Amino acid sequence: MDATAAGRTARTLETLHALSYFAPEVDAELVALGVRTGRATYFASRSAPMGAVGAGTVTATFFVFNPTLVARLVPAVWAAAAPADVVAARFRAVDAAYRRLLGDEAVAAPEIAEAADLTRAAVAGCDPAGRPLYAAHADLAWPDEPHLALWHGLSLLREYRGDGHVAALLSHGLTGLESLVTHTATGTGFTEPAAKLTRGWSDEQWAGAVSSLAERGLVDAGGGLTEAGVALRASIEAATDELALAPWATLGEAGRERLGAIGKPLVIRALKAGAFPAGVFA
Repeated sequence: MDATAAGRTARTLETLHALSYFAPEVDAELVALGVRTGRATYFASRSAPMGAVGAGTVTATFFVFNPTLVARLVPAVWAAAAPADVVAARFRAVDAAYRRLLGDEAVAAPEIAEAADLTRAAVAGCDPAGRPLYAAHADLAWPDEPHLALWHGLSLLREYRGDGHVAALLSHGLTGLESLVTHTATGTGFTEPAAKLTRGWSDEQWAGAVSSLAERGLVDAGGGLTEAGVALRASIEAATDELALAPWATLGEAGRERLGAIGKPLVIRALKAGAFPAGVFA
């Protein structure tokens, strides 16, 4: 199994997981439980499988968020809603979001069930050791509905990959903010305004990280990646692909190709239906 090809498939399919962070259905379900709208619903929905954890745990596992932002919202979210209720609400919301973005006919298609089975087969190759967010989500019961099982399986693959990505970033000597700055500079992630807003960093904090990275020769004065910075990001992505290879090796090349073939049209449909707001991603 080629780690680069597996990583490419993972990044494509991740859209079908990540759309839940921007779906108004998720925000509405959690607000109905009493959670504040906005970043609080994000922190609650993603961290709920870990239980009523504190700000330190969320900051450590989410990695690129300003700790001050996290502390303002966590653990206050658990005074509004129990983690188990948040998990259930998230699944209800994803059901509604998938039906809105993909359509009831697509959700009921046999290919969805096939993709769910393939994803579950891949997840069987995931070892939870050293993967806290993955391990927490893996403790959840698999949904019976195929489209929700697909979303859950993709969420597990996403968090497994994400835990490894944090390890790769740390091993390459980057802080959470520096990781965000350098990834934004690649032009393949958030726009700079969206990165600052959603992750809670001020202009001054961002500029400080740029200055620190410039001293190390990784970015230029304007925040663009230098040759060394490009090489660093390439090394990080390669390490992430290698650390995330186990489930794809378990699935096998034919399974990876088939899952990608089913998933890509769904990704395109979701994007065309407005899964993400304008101006967030480069």
